[in-house]
Formats: sequence, structure tokens, C-alpha cells
Amino acid sequence: MTNLKTEKRVLFIVNPISGIGKQKGVERMIAERIDQTRYIPSVVYTNAPGHATEISRKAAQDGVEIVVAIGGDGTVNEAAAGLVGTETALAIVPAGSGNGLARHLKIPMNLKRAIDIINKGKTLKIDTATINDQLFVNVAGIGFDASVAKKFAIAGKRGFSTYLRITANSYKDYEPRQYTLIIDGKVIRRRALLISFANSSQFGNNTSIDPAANVSDGYIDVCIVGKMPFWKTFFLGPLLFLKKFDQTKYVEIIRAKEVILTRKKGKSIHLDGDPKIMGKELTMKISPLSLNVIVP
Repeated sequence: MTNLKTEKRVLFIVNPISGIGKQKGVERMIAERIDQTRYIPSVVYTNAPGHATEISRKAAQDGVEIVVAIGGDGTVNEAAAGLVGTETALAIVPAGSGNGLARHLKIPMNLKRAIDIINKGKTLKIDTATINDQLFVNVAGIGFDASVAKKFAIAGKRGFSTYLRITANSYKDYEPRQYTLIIDGKVIRRRALLISFANSSQFGNNTSIDPAANVSDGYIDVCIVGKMPFWKTFFLGPLLFLKKFDQTKYVEIIRAKEVILTRKKGKSIHLDGDPKIMGKELTMKISPLSLNVIVP
């Protein structure tokens, strides 16, 4: 009689330079925590930008059931890019600086506990979106936060303290820009410090300008943020952590399925925290329920 194996294949994609080094010793941790009566684990390390997308796409083509991104929001973004529209599920073991999508989905920041979530195998379909055909799964943005993301990417030292220092040092001198947006056919014009396209509620590091964002509602929340006087940041800044910043007069939130944004010049944008350079016109489109994710 032939024994049919029922174990699912789980491929762990590790970014060895992500975040602050939490992912060290990960192979031993996987061997200790993954339920090997249910799963056949394997581990591969990324070696260049975009490598995680190549790995995850090949895994989905080969019928691997779960691909695990071990890293930060950038690693999650790359892994997801190879899985959108497939049956293969994405799992997240957060080892980055912000870990925005993981925090929104209530995935533990402790690596061992995050691996335990995979053992339960519960999945959720979530929305993904693109700007000029480039994917984001958590938050994308232009303006001030894109400028900060660009500086953070070359800062050398990672972590929240570095991000906070760059933000504080850049805020005073950053001038709001003028933007024209066509949101589901309606034209609006705004002068803004930043505009974020939020799929989830999390900027990262447990901060939020859009606590009501829902990854499975078929909408992206367009968060238009005005610049407040510098002295007010000391009083209103903490509201980002208290999930109340959206209640201030500096935030306008509009739900959208498609947005065409025009700015005066091509410049920085960030997709899930990774800086990119794009042109004057940006087109955001949502792909509802296009990615399977392992959740608690």
C-alpha cells in the first residue's frame, strides 16, 4: 500500500540584512518551532533587491503552499509580488524596522511566536494595489514620508530611533507641495505635506494616521496630511501612537479604488517603505482580495 504524504511545503525567504538583525539563527528557530508533522520547511536567503520576488514566483509556480517572508516591509513587498493572484499563501515573520503589515494583522513581533502562527494555517484574503504598475501591500506615499524613506534607506543604521531622527531633522525645512487628484472620477486639488495610500492601518512602528483602514474592504484609503506648525508636533505627534491622529484637522481621508495623481515634477515615492523615483503622473489601482496571507 502506498503512503501518500500530506505535509505542506513551506519556503522561508530570509533577508539577511533586513532591519536590526533579529533574523539571525533563523534556521535553528524554524527547526525548533515549525510543526514538521504538517509542514516540510526549506530556507533560502536573498542576495539582491528583487530576489525575493523571483524566489516567491518560482515557489508559486512549483505549487509550494506557503511562502514566508522573514524581514521588514520591503521583504514582505517583494515576496508578495510573486504571489499575487496565486493560491500560495504569504506568511510573515517580522524582522524589520517598521513591520507595518505584520502589526496590522496582529502577527507577533517575536519571531518564535510568529512561526507558531504558521503552524495554525489560518488564511485571510487581502487587497493589494499598484502605483504605475508597481505593487504595494501595506502603505505607499508621496511627499514628506517619501523623502524620509529615501534618507532612511541610505542612513546605514536601521531602527525606529534613526527614522525618528531623520523625520525630526527634515520636518522644519520641508515645504508642502501642490497635488491634483482624480479619485474615482472626482477631481480635487490639495496642498499637502504628504499623501499616503493606505491599505492597512499601520505606517509601521505602531503608528497610524488611518486606524480604520481595512486590508480586505476593496478600497485604498487616500490620506491627505497638511503641515502643522513645528511646535504642535510635540503635542499632536503622540496621537500617531494613540491611533487618534486622523481626528485632527490636519488629516483628510478619502476611500478610493482608483486614483490619478499629478504633481509638478517627478520625484520620490515610497512603496511599503522602499523609496522609488517616479514621474509627474501616478496611477493607483486596487486588486481586491488578490493575496492569501497567514494570520493569527
